Amino acid sequence: MSVEFAAFCELHEPRYQSYARVWFQEPGAAHRVVRLALHAIASVWPTVLESPNPAAEAWQILRDTVTEQHGTAGAEGLRPDVDGDEDLAILHYVVGLATPEIADVVGGDTASITSQLRQTHRRRSADR
Repeated sequence: MSVEFAAFCELHEPRYQSYARVWFQEPGAAHRVVRLALHAIASVWPTVLESPNPAAEAWQILRDTVTEQHGTAGAEGLRPDVDGDEDLAILHYVVGLATPEIADVVGGDTASITSQLRQTHRRRSADR
């Protein structure tokens, strides 16, 4: 494992775990899903690093893994195939991440994340 990948895991794994626990109530299942995602990221790590936005590339792999494993597990209730704005709302309101942390995790910029969260909040308020 490269030093860069180890640092990436140290930074992102706790947040990835928190996100996965939204979709997998059993902590062991959430942990396994994140481990699968990190293995998938590790297998393409050089490509991830060469991409214009490594954090966004890795986040997409995590989201894809969560969605795939959720379907495989036959889990009931909410489905993780939500759109990006919903993901941001989950990270902010459910997981409890601040906007700069969300930007770090998903590979976005803080101003855009703030704007998207406001729009999602307005849309949700209008739906009520």
